[in-house]
Amino acid sequence: MTLIAPRPPQPNHAPSERDLREDLAAAYRLIARFGMDDLIYTHLSARLPGDGEPRFLINPYGMLFSEITASSLVVIDVEGNPIGEQAWPVNPAGFVIHSAIHMGRDDAHCVMHTHTLAGMAVAATEDGILPLNQISMEFHGRVAVHDYEGIAADDNLDERGRLVRDLGALNCALLRNHGLLTVGETVAEAFYYMYYLEMACRIQVAATGMSRPLSLPPAAVVARTRDQFSGGSDKGWRPWAALRRLLDREDPSYRD
Repeated sequence: MTLIAPRPPQPNHAPSERDLREDLAAAYRLIARFGMDDLIYTHLSARLPGDGEPRFLINPYGMLFSEITASSLVVIDVEGNPIGEQAWPVNPAGFVIHSAIHMGRDDAHCVMHTHTLAGMAVAATEDGILPLNQISMEFHGRVAVHDYEGIAADDNLDERGRLVRDLGALNCALLRNHGLLTVGETVAEAFYYMYYLEMACRIQVAATGMSRPLSLPPAAVVARTRDQFSGGSDKGWRPWAALRRLLDREDPSYRD
C-alpha cells in the first residue's frame, strides 16, 4: 500500500463535528495505548464548532479510554451538563478544570488532563520539569504550576479563575499534587504536548531515581534548545497523522 504524505492543516480550517469526534476518540485510544489513562477517570475535551452557547465533547462516565468511539462521546454545556438525550452519564465535577480553560482561553479548543505515575510524581516536587534531556528542554519556562486546592469539583468554582490565571498563555501545566494538563488549538496539538510532557516526566523520574549526580546543560544551551522547537496552530500534526494511520490499521473501531 502506498502511503500519501499528510498535508498540514489549512489556515483557518474549521473542523466539522465529525472530524472532532474522530480526533478526540482517537486521542482517548492513544492515551490508553501509551499508558496515560486512569481507569475511567480524567478527561479529554474538545469545543464543538458553531455559534450560540458553547458545547463540548467529553468521555462518557464509566467507559475505559480504550472503549471510547466517536459516537459515544457526550455533548455537554459549559457547566458539564449533558445536552439532549445521552446514552451514558457524564461526570460534571470532572469538567470543572476543563471548563475553566475552555472559557478562559479562546484558543483552548482541546484540553487534556491525566493522572500518570510519572506526571503525578513530578507534580509532587518543588523543582518542576528539569532540563535533563532535549525533550524536557522544549518545556523550559513553558510549564505553568497550579497549586492543589482539593478535588476539582463544583463546590469550589472559584478555583477556575485561579487556574486560568496560573496557566496564562502557556499550553502546559503541572497541577501540583495532582497531574498534568495540556491545551491546544487542535486535538493534535494538545496530544503532542501531553505525550512529550509525560515523556519529560518519565525521564525525570528515571534519572532522579538512579542516585547519581544529574547533568544539567548550561542555561544558554537550554534556552537555545527550547527555542529550536517550533510552535503554532499546526503543532503536532505530522505525528498525529501517523498515529491516526496506526489506529486505522490496527483498530479503526474508534471511528464508529
